[in-house]
Amino acid sequence: MAGHKSMNDESCPVARSVDIVGDRWSLLIVRDAFDGMSRFGDFQRSLGMARNILSDRLHRLVEAGILETRAASDGSAYQEYVLTAKGESLFTVVLALRQWGEAHLFARGERHSQLIDKRTGKPIPLMAPKASDGRGLQHANTEVRKVS
Repeated sequence: MAGHKSMNDESCPVARSVDIVGDRWSLLIVRDAFDGMSRFGDFQRSLGMARNILSDRLHRLVEAGILETRAASDGSAYQEYVLTAKGESLFTVVLALRQWGEAHLFARGERHSQLIDKRTGKPIPLMAPKASDGRGLQHANTEVRKVS
């Protein structure tokens, strides 16, 4: 990315996170990895992005420890990109974006995909932040404090 300024020295965890997974392509690659994709060609077909951009984003995600490369599970000469534990922990971020999109970006009755709990066959309940005592939290009930 031309002119990309790293946020590694930033004290805000949101800024550092956005620096790694905040662009459209990186998040969509992670989404596709959660959906079981692992090969370069599958990501490219799904996302319709240029090979050089896909290669760059995959490289960044591997460098950040979100994806790792492995020899193809089918024994072919290909390599696969798989989520690491760090990458798996982005599940709540992707789920939050999905649920926000479902609530705000689709017309009533408009078809869209749905994330289902495999065990129950039911849609995943809406995520909501909770305080340590179990009560629901809204933005107005929180504040940012700098840790020294």
